[in-house]
Amino acid sequence: MAFLAESGKRQEELRTPLRWGEEHGAPKTRALCRDLLERWPSLWTWLEVEGAEPTNNAAERALRPAVLWRKSSFGHQSENGEQLVERMLTAVTTLRLQSRNVWRYLVETCEAGRLGQAAPSLLSQAPD
Repeated sequence: MAFLAESGKRQEELRTPLRWGEEHGAPKTRALCRDLLERWPSLWTWLEVEGAEPTNNAAERALRPAVLWRKSSFGHQSENGEQLVERMLTAVTTLRLQSRNVWRYLVETCEAGRLGQAAPSLLSQAPD
């Protein structure tokens, strides 16, 4: 409880210069300060929501393999290639986060496509 009270004081200390910058800063500073003030409540969600993280480190770690792939390859050369890459990276990242077998999912997806069936879901599956 004391932590929440203290964080409220710190939030106000941080909000004060943003308000000043919104009124007196250079155009880019004004825009940044306005944007942060508009998003202010969402910046502090982690204080009130059990299990919420104060950083986006998990998202950054999930994106890292895609960034490394893009930097070490020639990327894609077409709209179809772009779509394939984004879908494959989404599927692989999602499956790995769920500790699911990527190869098995890809085989099941190809078999479903060949048989005219719906692809298997990427949503988390409840244990049997």
